[in-house]
Amino acid sequence: MKKLEKKLLHAVGQAIADYTMIEEGDRVMVCLSGGKDSYTLLELLLQLQKKAPISFDIIAVNLDQKQPGFPEDVLPNYLTQRGVDFHIIEEDTYSIVKEKVPEGKTTCSLCSRLRRGTLYSWAANNNISKIALGHHRDDILETMMLNLMFSGQLKAMPPKLLSDDRRHIVIRPLAYAKEVDIAEYAEAKAFPIIPCNLCGSQENLQRKQVKQMLQGWEQVTPGRLDVMFHALQNVSPSHLLDRNRYDFNSLKAVLAEPISIKNVV
Repeated sequence: MKKLEKKLLHAVGQAIADYTMIEEGDRVMVCLSGGKDSYTLLELLLQLQKKAPISFDIIAVNLDQKQPGFPEDVLPNYLTQRGVDFHIIEEDTYSIVKEKVPEGKTTCSLCSRLRRGTLYSWAANNNISKIALGHHRDDILETMMLNLMFSGQLKAMPPKLLSDDRRHIVIRPLAYAKEVDIAEYAEAKAFPIIPCNLCGSQENLQRKQVKQMLQGWEQVTPGRLDVMFHALQNVSPSHLLDRNRYDFNSLKAVLAEPISIKNVV
């Protein structure tokens, strides 16, 4: 347990340092869904907060989307026992999603937009300087493959993002952490996991199919996902085809004297 926790703390600390995710005086809002990833994110940030050479505040925020059967007492009880400053936002986005999305269709897109808008609004009204999300390494790779295969884009999830309205900085401190390690850690810590009834039952999501594909590759060739993740940090625009990222038109060869075969030999 200690070895695993140390590994995760190192991964989170390295990601924060590499991308300057948290700075002196920051007020960090940790978006807590009740899943393994957000619990792990909160726990690791709380530990790093005690050791960090800078001072920053943490507030855990949960969006109660009014899903039927949602156990409203679980997160408040846990956060109170843990001694964490927190706030529960109550917003019935569940009914909106169910009303707007036809039965059998994917709810993720609309649900995500509504959730993001609600959280951004609360952050703007409560002096939040950083919004921390629990996406990990595997989420980033899955998003890259989804965009590649279904959207025609070479794009993943950035570890640090400026929102479209330029009012919020979104950070992903778990960017270097592997899902398998997070799952093991969450189980060892016995976090009170809350399942998502809105999207968790959608078995045919493209993301789930991509996850299965990546996991299959990793089983056949261990370490393949590490190589793929490294590729996201080692991009060569000159060897792709995006004319907006590289000026192919200005490429000119340097004229030189003809090379004699004798000189080469």
